[in-house]
Amino acid sequence: MVSVQKIRPCLWFEGNAEEAVNHYLGAFADSKITHAARYGKEGPGKEGSVMLIEFELAGQQFMALNGGPAQFKPNESVSLAVTCDDQAEIDRVWDHLLEGGKPVQCGWLVDAYGFRWQVFPRRMMEMMQQGTPAQRSRAMAAMMKMVKFDIAELEKAYAG
Repeated sequence: MVSVQKIRPCLWFEGNAEEAVNHYLGAFADSKITHAARYGKEGPGKEGSVMLIEFELAGQQFMALNGGPAQFKPNESVSLAVTCDDQAEIDRVWDHLLEGGKPVQCGWLVDAYGFRWQVFPRRMMEMMQQGTPAQRSRAMAAMMKMVKFDIAELEKAYAG
């Protein structure tokens, strides 16, 4: 029996789902395509092209649908948050997802396919949960000046 998460994000693409999924797989270890359904002669997509791809990124299940022209585009109201353990992971994931996209602020970026990602350090969450009000305030002020997170600078601000 196939194990399926109860809730899986489904990302809508206008024909480049397979390209996007292959790009995303390169950003995360333990990632794979688990199933791909392709259009047949009956369409509506080009025969042999991907209709739906099921895939995993670091164990999280997703679906990518080539649904055709979308009336609505991805925006900031939904983002994919990536918790990183160290600066090397932040740099690797950030740089990969940013290819063809654009940086925003506070660890956010828009990838080449229009989806929003938050790439942030686990340590930032710890600071916000465990620190004193003054420490949290300093870390937050430092974060607001950043585009890609710099853990050393956050630690410096947190320490005062």
